[in-house]
Amino acid sequence: MPKIRVTKRFHFEMAHALYQYDGVCRNIHGHSYKLEVTLKGEPLNRPGHPKDGMVMDFGELKNMVKENVVSRFDHVMMVNRLVPEEQVAMLKKISERIFVVDFQPTTENIATFIAEILKQQLPEEIELFSIRLYETATSFAEWFAADNAE
Repeated sequence: MPKIRVTKRFHFEMAHALYQYDGVCRNIHGHSYKLEVTLKGEPLNRPGHPKDGMVMDFGELKNMVKENVVSRFDHVMMVNRLVPEEQVAMLKKISERIFVVDFQPTTENIATFIAEILKQQLPEEIELFSIRLYETATSFAEWFAADNAE
């Protein structure tokens, strides 16, 4: 059976600040992120089965990404763990959704983080092929499984 790639798009709103960055992005600001998740696998070959011909039901993919990524990232303020605790405490006074991560929250690192989350959720027979994360309409980062083979 041929290998097929399927892609679903998502979006979420998120703020971040780049710790000790040497430009304006060191300040709190937000983006309307667009996320594309591409899977690779063999379509199910079971005539008569309701999911015959599918790599993964788009509804199942939608639910998986919404539960594990979108619901966690949407309308949060993402900051690096290196931000001093007193600053994070101040942020928590004005927002309920502070997401402290172990990395600089660049689009590149967020895309990698999303890939790691989703790889854990997929059935064995389906591969995460790529993640494309748009920070703006003209800027995005891509993660490809082939570039990150272990």
